[in-house]
Amino acid sequence: MASTYCCDSSSDDDVVMERHLKRGGTDYDIETFKIRGYKEAESDVYGGSTGPLETHILTTEEKAENKKEEGNEAYKRKDYIQAETFYSKAIELCPNYAPYYFNRAACHMMLSKYKAALNDARQSLKLDEHFVKGYLREAKCHLALGDGAAAERAILRAIQLEPDNKSLVTELNNIQSFMKSDSEVKKSFQKQDYRTVLYHLDRCLEQAVASVQMKLLKAECLVYRARYDEAQDIVYDIMRADVNNADAIYVRGLALYYQDNVDKAFVHFQQVLKLAPDHTRAKEIYKKAKNLKMKKEEGNLAFRCGKIQEAYDIYTATLEIDPNNVFTNAKLYLNRAIACSKLNKLNQAVKDCSSAIKLDENYVKAYLRRAKCYTDLEMHEEAVRDYEKVCKLDKSRENTKLLQDAKLELKKSKRKDYYRILGIARNASDDDIKRAYRKRALEHHPDRHANASDEIKKEQEKKFKELGEAYGILSDPKKKYRYDSGQDVHESEGGGDFDPFNIFQTFYGGNNANFAFSSSSAGSGRNPGFGGFTFQFN
Repeated sequence: MASTYCCDSSSDDDVVMERHLKRGGTDYDIETFKIRGYKEAESDVYGGSTGPLETHILTTEEKAENKKEEGNEAYKRKDYIQAETFYSKAIELCPNYAPYYFNRAACHMMLSKYKAALNDARQSLKLDEHFVKGYLREAKCHLALGDGAAAERAILRAIQLEPDNKSLVTELNNIQSFMKSDSEVKKSFQKQDYRTVLYHLDRCLEQAVASVQMKLLKAECLVYRARYDEAQDIVYDIMRADVNNADAIYVRGLALYYQDNVDKAFVHFQQVLKLAPDHTRAKEIYKKAKNLKMKKEEGNLAFRCGKIQEAYDIYTATLEIDPNNVFTNAKLYLNRAIACSKLNKLNQAVKDCSSAIKLDENYVKAYLRRAKCYTDLEMHEEAVRDYEKVCKLDKSRENTKLLQDAKLELKKSKRKDYYRILGIARNASDDDIKRAYRKRALEHHPDRHANASDEIKKEQEKKFKELGEAYGILSDPKKKYRYDSGQDVHESEGGGDFDPFNIFQTFYGGNNANFAFSSSSAGSGRNPGFGGFTFQFN
């Protein structure tokens, strides 16, 4: 191709018309020349007597160069679409000139059409294998598309041609830094260290701006890190350009699966396998998802049938299927906690609820179940904390009532537990209360421990007094009601003094007892605070 080109951007028609006017011809519009032809226009003006016009018709190379210059001007204006059009016209005129492809590749890159840019860069190198700028552009395209190895090969070829070009060495260092981060991505993904994968992927994507695979890998790792919204944004951007991208649909299904939206996830996995029947990861996750759903339903069925231990065992096995499925596993832990409660394994139930909450910190049902377990374990402060958290998440009337009840139980727990002192349940009958008092009063009566050490005597006297106090409250219906409802029994009675021996004597008075009380002197060694009675066993 000629090394010098005409910079005149006028067409042949313009040239002919201009010369026609200079020679005094009629001012026809340009269409006249196109419709009637040069000869007819010439004949109308000169009567055919002057001979043909003397015109300079541009060569093909000159026309191509004009289009290139127009493309350059458009590129400077950042009108890359128009510039791309002009360069394409130049290529049509001169398809074997490498710089035109090089220029059009630059437009493609600015329009984020990196694959088209790569094709043009390669074509420029086919036409001129010593075109250093072509190798540099090819390397940049490969890097943008995420192919570090291909980018390195291209830049090394350019360095062979211009070994002293420092900008090429800088570009090589840049590519090799990318390849190092890419290597760390692969290693960390193999270890399932998704946090580290994301760190290095962000470094890679600063250069691999058009790498769909890297973007999808980032979306997949975001799913594993439970950052579902961010993952969805990436997938939607990719699917806007390619609605049938199987990998994008796979990641979308993965996000649904890990948010416990299993049925919709199944639809996505099935679509992936229609588009790409050999999609290995889609096959694996689809199989895992179906197995997880089946085993969870199997455990639920066993529980509903009253096979609590069997349900517990199934839930335990199901938790091993997919440790990454946060929301499903949270539900499995809660289900197992409910089974533990039925099996009276309250401490294990608390642990399972805590595991569920660790996976899903806003899991209201897990907080409610754990609070119930804490109440049953008489860990009232912990129960109140859980109910307070529940009310922050869902301040319904029912949950507010549960919190109020828990606070009442906490208040009650700070008093003496008369039921525990007597060793009876809270729903004990009057006869249960009497039997419990009779048994324990005999066991802890101070005279029964008259020969014990002072420390033991003191402890037994304390217990004996507490027994009398407990019986005095729980055997009186009004006092028992006030006590059970959390009211202060002693305030209502104007004081809290009890004489345990009076209660004991009243309880055991009569002729049917198989023991007797006799008065003793003050010097008998008895604690004067207990009325000076000697208890004699028969």
